[in-house]
Amino acid sequence: MAAASRRSRRRRIATAATLAVIGLTAGLATGCDAVDKAIDCVQTADTIADSVTGLQQAVENAANDPTQTDQSLNSIEKDLDKIGDKTDNTDVNKAVDDLKKAVDNVRTAVRNGDNTPDISPVTDAAGELTKVCTS
Repeated sequence: MAAASRRSRRRRIATAATLAVIGLTAGLATGCDAVDKAIDCVQTADTIADSVTGLQQAVENAANDPTQTDQSLNSIEKDLDKIGDKTDNTDVNKAVDDLKKAVDNVRTAVRNGDNTPDISPVTDAAGELTKVCTS
């Protein structure tokens, strides 16, 4: 059931990202720079969605390889830095900050010995970032 939920969430994120790219591409007359930044945001948000899926899998397999969780968190942070460097949109920056905080909380939980931290705040924040990037 959890796997089906993850697949469903992943599909929703991918669909939203695809629709946003189509909509943004259709609006090229509004200015290439703004469109390029928006497309970058959507693409990076999609990459973050993949990283969050990787994080979910890493947490599920933490007993086999605890370093996967840390690598997944690093990947998400790297992608967040990319978005933060490319936008001056207040809503996007807030979503990035919220996701960074959620990632930090998971990292702290892992460092404190929690091998199965609650990553739902990361998932929720990633969904919010995707929503902000596609609106």
